[in-house]
Amino acid sequence: MAELKTRPGAGDVHAFIASIPDQVRRADAERLVGLMRSASGAEPVLWGPSIVGFGDRHLVYESGREIDWFEIGFSPRKAASTLYLDGAVNSTDLLAELGPHSTGKGCLYVKRLADVDVEVLRTLVERAVAEARGQE
Repeated sequence: MAELKTRPGAGDVHAFIASIPDQVRRADAERLVGLMRSASGAEPVLWGPSIVGFGDRHLVYESGREIDWFEIGFSPRKAASTLYLDGAVNSTDLLAELGPHSTGKGCLYVKRLADVDVEVLRTLVERAVAEARGQE
């Protein structure tokens, strides 16, 4: 079985965010840390070189594959911030009110937080936390 390459590490989340060259992406990352910390009650942890995760959970897939992962997280990519929200990205009621975004399997892509309704985003993040904890 292939081993998971992305793991929590000892990297400094704040140094990672401070190193983001784009000022808007850096400010968005700082804002996402606050939002996700508040929603999860967990401190940010750097997973691999570029994912900021919050909380812990153990996933077991239908195939039997098991991994340890974070409850919610984000990565400030060059084109857009990737938010890892799993099933919450299927919340069509909220996504319709969010503003410009795209989705992928378990991910929400936002170019700039200034372009979306942050309260709707907060609700999506809270929904993702509840789902990760089996409280949805």
